[in-house]
Amino acid sequence: MRFGYDDACLDHDPGPRHPESPDRLRAIRQELSKRHGVEYVSARDAKREEVERAHESGYVDRLVEFCESGGGSWDPDTTAVEETWPAALASAGQSMWAARRAVAGDSGRETPFAIGRPPGHHAVADNAMGFCFLNNVAVAAEHALATTETERVAILDWDVHHGNGTQDIFYDRGDVFYASVHEDGLYPGTGDIDETGEGDGEGTTLNVPFDAGAGDAEYVAAFDELVIPAFEAFDPDLVLVSAGFDAHRHDPISRMHVSTDGYGVLTERMQTVSDAVNAGLGFVLEGGYSLDTLSEGVGMVHEVFDGMTPVTPEEDVSEDAREVIDDVLDARQGIGSK
Repeated sequence: MRFGYDDACLDHDPGPRHPESPDRLRAIRQELSKRHGVEYVSARDAKREEVERAHESGYVDRLVEFCESGGGSWDPDTTAVEETWPAALASAGQSMWAARRAVAGDSGRETPFAIGRPPGHHAVADNAMGFCFLNNVAVAAEHALATTETERVAILDWDVHHGNGTQDIFYDRGDVFYASVHEDGLYPGTGDIDETGEGDGEGTTLNVPFDAGAGDAEYVAAFDELVIPAFEAFDPDLVLVSAGFDAHRHDPISRMHVSTDGYGVLTERMQTVSDAVNAGLGFVLEGGYSLDTLSEGVGMVHEVFDGMTPVTPEEDVSEDAREVIDDVLDARQGIGSK
């Protein structure tokens, strides 16, 4: 794979006890140094007008002023320093690069993966939250829609937390489909089954809120029975993955049981669906707070595009997860009849 990376993303440092640490990128780079065929690309930073396709200008003003004055606690979870604004522009820029290269046809061993930070999927149009300042994948989607022949973008979010910001930004849009598989009840408390979009965006949001304990079999079933059919019906020109690795069974802040090999299967599924609809495919880093499992997860994604065939789990889907999948199917059958 080709990895979008910028040293400026290391300069956003919310403190030694904060889980969203610069060490996350250092661990990923160390792990990738053991892998064959890794290439790094440093793309240009996002420009302010590009950020403002996804964010309100008044919010951007407040964020710039906050960082330039030295930063501090934006909220109890989200801490900025002076260098956070440049890091956020670099992270968004890497995500835009991933979208551009995916649209241009980079695939296989050249598939783009933006490994910027701070992450983005909790940032809403007018606010920072959940460690996130700029919604990287939203900026990337808007960039593709505005500057390329892309007409429809599908975003799959496999971070353990629901990407409330991405959903909110595109909730009433018919040109962006947002799907999330996440742990029910975790921060930020959004992502219910009945959140399916509104207005022009009715039906273009799909949430799969699994109970704690869901693992490889449950996630693969959600992809096979819900996400992939929905993406095929939507027929996007570009597929972006908000790739968090905190649903891993050894991540310290979640209770899900996805394995490193499981992430390989999910990667293969996204590769298959993007090929089926002839869409570009790119990845954007989100969460993951065990340095070992985060770096191994990114390495596993790379290995799939380097030719490894992952093994699909043979375990049965739990009854609780089966009920969630059935409830999502029922909810989607009712779309348009409200």
